[in-house]
Amino acid sequence: MELPLAIPRSVRIGDAALFAGTTPRAIRHYHAIGLLPEPERGGDGKRRYGYDDMIRLLWVRTMVDAGFGLEDIRTAFDGTRGIEETLEQLEENLVVQQAALQQRRETVRRLREAGSPLGLLSPLVTDRLRDLPTGALRRSDLDSLLVSERIFGPLGAALQASVYIVLAHDPELRAEADRLDEAEAGLDDSVDPDDPRVEEIAVQRYAFQKAVDQATEAAGLDQAEEQLFEEYDADLRGEEHASMSVIEAIGKMPYDMSAARRRCVERTAELLAQDQ
Repeated sequence: MELPLAIPRSVRIGDAALFAGTTPRAIRHYHAIGLLPEPERGGDGKRRYGYDDMIRLLWVRTMVDAGFGLEDIRTAFDGTRGIEETLEQLEENLVVQQAALQQRRETVRRLREAGSPLGLLSPLVTDRLRDLPTGALRRSDLDSLLVSERIFGPLGAALQASVYIVLAHDPELRAEADRLDEAEAGLDDSVDPDDPRVEEIAVQRYAFQKAVDQATEAAGLDQAEEQLFEEYDADLRGEEHASMSVIEAIGKMPYDMSAARRRCVERTAELLAQDQ
C-alpha cells in the first residue's frame, strides 16, 4: 500500500535555508539585491517559500557553488546575457582564481622552506637570505624588509638584504647598529632639530654605513647586487621606486617621525651623497 506524501504548501525562511544548504542571512541578501524575489508572507508576517521560490533558490545556490558571481547569476536569470557569454565570463573568473590560488600555494611553500615570516616576502628577497643561519634574522629585520619592499619594491628590499647578511656575520657591526637605533629613537619631539646630538648621530650613522659598505664589498655582496640589478627586469623596477629619495620614502612610512629624527636622516643622506 502506497502511503500518501504530505508536502507542505510553503515553508519559513529557516526551513528553506536548511533545504537549500544555505543560511537565512544569505537568503535575505539575495532578496536585498533582487536576485530572489520576496515571497508572500503568511498571517504571522513571516516569509513563506513555496515550490517556485524553492526552485529559484536551489538554482541560485547551485550556481554559487559552481563559482558563478551573483551578478552573473542575475543576468543569467533575467536573460540580458546568453548562457555562452555567462560561461565565458565564468571561465575567465576561474582562470583568475586559479592564478591567485597558485600564488597562495607558492607563498605557503616559501614559508615552509624559510621556516619564518621571511617566506612572505618576494622570492627575490627570500632567495638572498636563504643561506643565513636559523635565528640570524631578527623580527625587526623582517619588519624593515617588509616596509622596504612595500616602498621600494622587491629589488630595493633585495638590495637592502645585504645589510642584514653583513650584520648576521659581524657581531660588532650588529652591536653598533643597535646602539645607533637606540640613539635615533631618543631624538623625539622634545629634541630640537638643531640640537648638536642630531649632527653627532648623523655622522655616526654615516660612519656605520661606510663600514657596512666596506664589509659588503669584502664579502663580495656588492657584485651580487650588481648582478641582481642587471638581471632584474627593468619594467618591474618601477620609476617611482628608482627615483624616490630617502625623504620621500620616509613620507610613505606608516608612522610619524619627529623633526629631529627626520633631520638626522636628511643629514645622513647628505653626507652619503657627498661620496657619490
